[in-house]
Amino acid sequence: MKEIRSHWRERTRVDDAVLAPRNEQAPRRILVIDDRFDTVAAMRAVLELSGYEVEVAYDGEGGIRKAFETSPDVILSDIELPGAVDGHGVAKRLRASEDFQATYMVAVTGCAEADDVTRALAAGFDLHVAKPPDMHALLRLISEWFEEADWSQNVPTPPLAKPE
Repeated sequence: MKEIRSHWRERTRVDDAVLAPRNEQAPRRILVIDDRFDTVAAMRAVLELSGYEVEVAYDGEGGIRKAFETSPDVILSDIELPGAVDGHGVAKRLRASEDFQATYMVAVTGCAEADDVTRALAAGFDLHVAKPPDMHALLRLISEWFEEADWSQNVPTPPLAKPE
């Protein structure tokens, strides 16, 4: 058991380069929307260990509701969600609101064909990441977005989408 715990700690260690930036002007809130409890728990743990405030939702409608309640800076959403609203619907509805024009939205999904990437970007996501995500790379992307965002008006500007 010690080996497993030690191995888990080693694999989830985060270097200083991907820790949440220490800018007092802006909150660092991330909303994770996914119906898989294990995925949510793992992402939440890594993000919180990295210094971010994390909220979660387990379906599209709950994700939209939680987004309006918490005003996250970043949204990580699965595409295939239960209920009437899938990940594309989440992105479309939130992008339709002035409140979420500057929110960095990342599709983190098992739908990873070229057409899936195109559909995610068309729905309003800034980036598409295939599951399972490389959490270190995802943390680096989020950290870079916070560093590059224009905080002069307390409103971040998402980077251009860079499909892989």
